[in-house]
Amino acid sequence: MNLVASTINTSHRFTLHTYLNQIPKFFFIRMELLWKTHMRVIRTTFALLLVVLLSSERIESRKAKVVTTSLEYNAINCRAHSASLTDFGGVGDGKTSNTKAFQSAISQLSQYASEGGSQLYVPAGKWLTGSFSLTSHFTLYLDKDAVLLASQDITEWPVLEPLPSYGRGRDAPAGRFTSLIFGTNLTDVIVTGENGTIDGQGEFWWQQFHRKKLKYTRPYLIELMFSDNIQISNLTLLNSPSWNVHPVYSRNIIVQGITIFAPVTSPNTDGINPDSCTNVRIEDCYIVSGDDCVAVKSGWDEYGIKFGWPTKQLVIRRLTCISPYSATIALGSEMSGGIQDVRAEDITAIQTESGVRIKTAVGRGGFVKDIYVKRMTLHTMKWAFKMTGDYNSHADSHYDPNALPEIKNINYRDVVADNVTIAARFQGISNDPFTGICIANVTLRMAAKAKKQPWTCTDIEGMTSGVNPPPCGLLPDQGPEKITACDFPADSLPIDMLELKKCSTSMTYVGDKWLF
Repeated sequence: MNLVASTINTSHRFTLHTYLNQIPKFFFIRMELLWKTHMRVIRTTFALLLVVLLSSERIESRKAKVVTTSLEYNAINCRAHSASLTDFGGVGDGKTSNTKAFQSAISQLSQYASEGGSQLYVPAGKWLTGSFSLTSHFTLYLDKDAVLLASQDITEWPVLEPLPSYGRGRDAPAGRFTSLIFGTNLTDVIVTGENGTIDGQGEFWWQQFHRKKLKYTRPYLIELMFSDNIQISNLTLLNSPSWNVHPVYSRNIIVQGITIFAPVTSPNTDGINPDSCTNVRIEDCYIVSGDDCVAVKSGWDEYGIKFGWPTKQLVIRRLTCISPYSATIALGSEMSGGIQDVRAEDITAIQTESGVRIKTAVGRGGFVKDIYVKRMTLHTMKWAFKMTGDYNSHADSHYDPNALPEIKNINYRDVVADNVTIAARFQGISNDPFTGICIANVTLRMAAKAKKQPWTCTDIEGMTSGVNPPPCGLLPDQGPEKITACDFPADSLPIDMLELKKCSTSMTYVGDKWLF
């Protein structure tokens, strides 16, 4: 019994001792296995999380390169087909020429003229280009951050023949450089945007002009000729080489929401010049320039008389002008084809030489008649009104000295001005007086250093009512009962009947491309 017990106890002691000696080894093996398992789980979980996070970042990154938006604007017509300039190799770095890209784009898009028309979108960027021509049933649309930079490489400006109603170029006897944006014999053409910019980089041209190194007349920024149904709107035009907007021999034209800036000393940077055009609406424009803010024209001397295309049915409204050396609205001097039925209202001028100016001369022929102006506000002017027949700049020496202009039925009413140096200079032509001048409800507050004789009048006929300071004797005051004289026409011109359509084009930016 004791032996058995002793044996059992001894065996038990051995087994227990052995077991106890083995505990650390089993324990740490087990713990190591558990730890390795846990670590594998942790590593796997972390890897999965990392994959998810990285995938999420890649998804977000891909999302950041996909932008969907739309072009919303009002236009005479909307378009069924759209493309971006970048689809045709355009590069908006301000250095690469895009002349061929514009030409190629417009050429290819012209195939849709009979299929709802086309639209070329110019995205954000600086797009250097020479002259290019538009096509019919076409819209050129500039993004708000798009800048068209006019090339200073003279080889990118083709030369055209002089305009037939001028007979020669304005800067030189020969032809003229094609305008930056040009078109002829078109119908239904729109140049618009989200106040995108067209920069003519005119300093290069102005220097050539001042140095008399030009063989041809400087280009304009936008010129459309022999065309119908034109819209130019919602753009900013900078530093034009010469005139900014020149519709010529065209009809049914809207120029709307245009901002124009040029140094006030820059040569011939007229704002908007409708020339031998019918049914034109200019409205909501802001112009700072080195020449007339709006200049209405119709040809020069014997060439304009022969061509015989007047400018008529023109409305100008809500115009603001700053031009210290020129007019807010000028009629002429190239008016040999005639100017008739011009209606201007709600006009503001600041530090501008004159409010409304009629410029003509012996040899011009033609006519300026049925002109109506109301609600003008003028601040710091040399002249409020100016109308003269001695603008002796001629195309050549072959003008007809017997071709006398007819100036009649000129109406101004509801005009307020302050800081005016000279109220008016009205100088007709001997044996060819300017007639039917009517001025009513006009208050001109003269400057401290104003001329002692505020009105200068020769060879004119007309009447006034409620005008201060009192006008010259050739414009007698007819009394307060005539304060409503110089009536503005109550009817509407055909161009005011045209309602713009609301256009919308969806577009998606994927990678570096716009998809329509």
